[in-house]
Amino acid sequence: MINIKNLLQDIPKPIRLFLGKALLLFVVWKILYVGFLLDSKILDYPLTTHVGEASAELLNRFSSMSGFESVREVKTSIYEGELITEETSMIYHNNKPVLYIADVCNGLELIVLYIGFIVCMPSSFFRKLLYIVLGAILLDVVNIGRCIGLIYLREYFEYYFDFAHKYLFKITIYAFTFLLWMLYARKINLNNESVQVE
Repeated sequence: MINIKNLLQDIPKPIRLFLGKALLLFVVWKILYVGFLLDSKILDYPLTTHVGEASAELLNRFSSMSGFESVREVKTSIYEGELITEETSMIYHNNKPVLYIADVCNGLELIVLYIGFIVCMPSSFFRKLLYIVLGAILLDVVNIGRCIGLIYLREYFEYYFDFAHKYLFKITIYAFTFLLWMLYARKINLNNESVQVE
């Protein structure tokens, strides 16, 4: 039988501290989000609206396509046999719906996950602040790019839309997040030792 206490003692102390802080932050975030922020939409509403409006605006200004509009709408759908009603940002192209962006697609969870990693890793306050601000902005830009890519696929290559939505773009965004974490973790200090991650 595995002795959990001995197993935990075999894990280096800096790793245990990181995992403990990460678990604590995760629990606190979930309590705050599910208990207070989810129903109020204080974070989701502006972020989902921003992603929809930015996607439509960028397509109208910088692509050969035009006529895109982002509208806040209540969408009703059936998921696993249940009727679900949610407010989304619906993207229209010449009055035809092409993409709806739900709150779960606005990038909030990924940004919080990214910030949690940065907060848990040892570094100076200003380095953490720099990586948090720049990383959150970059993740938002990548998520908007994901939405633009999905709209492009919906318009021209609809056959690939589901694959890109479920797999390709998710892998891309998570790979980008991992790259940002690797950039941040290049120089970390564990037990007064400078550790270089190449």
